[in-house]
Amino acid sequence: MLTPAELVGLIEAVAKGDQAAFERLYAATRAKLYGIVLRILRRQDLAEEVIQETYVKIWSNAGQFNSTLSSPITWMASIARNRAIDIVRKKSEASIEEEPQAMEVAAESPDPLARREMTEELKRLLECIGRLEPDRQRLVLLAYYNGWSREQLAEKFAAPVNTVKTWLRRSMLDIRECLGL
Repeated sequence: MLTPAELVGLIEAVAKGDQAAFERLYAATRAKLYGIVLRILRRQDLAEEVIQETYVKIWSNAGQFNSTLSSPITWMASIARNRAIDIVRKKSEASIEEEPQAMEVAAESPDPLARREMTEELKRLLECIGRLEPDRQRLVLLAYYNGWSREQLAEKFAAPVNTVKTWLRRSMLDIRECLGL
């Protein structure tokens, strides 16, 4: 992996239309971005599509990158993550006929009673998260559902990392208390 300063230099060159710099940027960051996208989508075919779209957007928007606001990898990961999340949202609205693998039932799937219990636990968890103030809800979901780092959250919420850690800890304590844990 290249250093952040080298990545900044490559993005600046890409902004000027340098294809060789784009190829180096791609080679240096593809594995990391692909890993992020695959973790969210859990499907290689979709992850590959999103990576392609991500790099098209990086090529198009390289001139908008500001190294004083975020690191290069954070900026690129945000583009990839946001696109993957958009795909997940669209897929959740799709019908079961559009997703044939959804019809396949694994032999080790839980019985209906276990699924009902999981659903009840999930309902309780969501109810407890819903009791948090809206910013704390978003913070918790971004951290634990989307896997954002404390640094990314600090940037998103314009707060110091230690403050974000405190907010997360307090939110998790409130959720645990709500759940009776």
